[in-house]
Amino acid sequence: MNIFSFLKLMKMIYGKKKPNIEKIQKMGLLAVKIGQVHALRIDFLTEETCLELSKLYRANIPIKSEDVLKNIDKSKFSFIDEKPLATASVGQVYKAKLTSGEDVVIKIIKSDFKKIFEKDVRTVKKMFKFVIFFYPKLSRVFDPIGILNHIEDYTLRELNLLNEIEGHETLKKIYRDNRHVYDLEALKFPKIYENLSSEKVMVSEYIAGKTFDEKLDTKMEYSFLLLLFKLHGFYMFNIGTFHGDIHPGNLILCNNKIYFVDTGAIGYVSQRLSVGLLNFFDSLSSYDYDMCAQRLNEMAEKGISGQKFNEFKIKFNDLYSDYRGKSVIEVSLTKKMMETIKLGVNSGMAFEKGMFSIIKSLMFLDGMVLRCNPNAILLEDMRQFIHEFKKGIVA
Repeated sequence: MNIFSFLKLMKMIYGKKKPNIEKIQKMGLLAVKIGQVHALRIDFLTEETCLELSKLYRANIPIKSEDVLKNIDKSKFSFIDEKPLATASVGQVYKAKLTSGEDVVIKIIKSDFKKIFEKDVRTVKKMFKFVIFFYPKLSRVFDPIGILNHIEDYTLRELNLLNEIEGHETLKKIYRDNRHVYDLEALKFPKIYENLSSEKVMVSEYIAGKTFDEKLDTKMEYSFLLLLFKLHGFYMFNIGTFHGDIHPGNLILCNNKIYFVDTGAIGYVSQRLSVGLLNFFDSLSSYDYDMCAQRLNEMAEKGISGQKFNEFKIKFNDLYSDYRGKSVIEVSLTKKMMETIKLGVNSGMAFEKGMFSIIKSLMFLDGMVLRCNPNAILLEDMRQFIHEFKKGIVA
């Protein structure tokens, strides 16, 4: 990706016309990842643009199966479907059966994206550094370099499937260590066959369900999204280690159980941030805006005081003046959260890098609710689980 193609990408994302998903995919992996991140930015993009960009999570150009499967040791399998079950930005998934009889899926990295991707990231970073030199405020409000670093980190982890296996084991261990104190019964993890897996290939149990993305395209019960918040929220707020890419294509619903898949990106936040954000949402769900302002200031690495804080509190109350009792279609939680962080930064606060990962998870939840039950008052529905997280165990 050169400067001209990057500017073309920005024009597609920010222009008045609907983004051309096929053209974005043809621009390369970095373009796809930038488009995916912008699919969450309902705070400054239209809902129509965000919904169109969200197709980049599932609408990817497949490549010929003979090219993908040529390096597979077929002696371990009695059957491999030549038609991909799913195609993602970096990999393709095929249904298969082991010679021992188990139904499995084979995930394969499509090609060597790494060198091209890293070169594209360097090019775009140089451009942003040039812009920030003349407009330093951009780095405080939007933090383009930080977001690019985030994209680079989790994409490079995706390109090595051993990271997905490691992330799977990390989340599964937390599950095993805490299921006796918190109700995690509805959470499941597919079995991974590590002896058949490598950096470019991963073999795992076939789950005969549908992704949340597929369910949301047809009909999905809202209760499953609240269940997701209960499960994923425990990881975020009580542990501080969580699935870092919890978009609807990475969640499978099968027999009323939620399976976490594609666990290559793991999010980490400090206890101060996770507990601080939980306290913030506790106050927000009660519409106690003065306390919300205090909680946000407490979780910042660099807080504010005196007249600066008093001015921030007034602006915070004004920002949330239209929020009480509003559904997600009326007022987006994602939009409010991004505007809140922006207000905090402009007022002099500074937040740790992990903030984006946890806000990103809430963005995914907000987006799924918008597709499933747009009239839901999400924050009020979250309140019961916020109280559970604060106690650390289910009442």
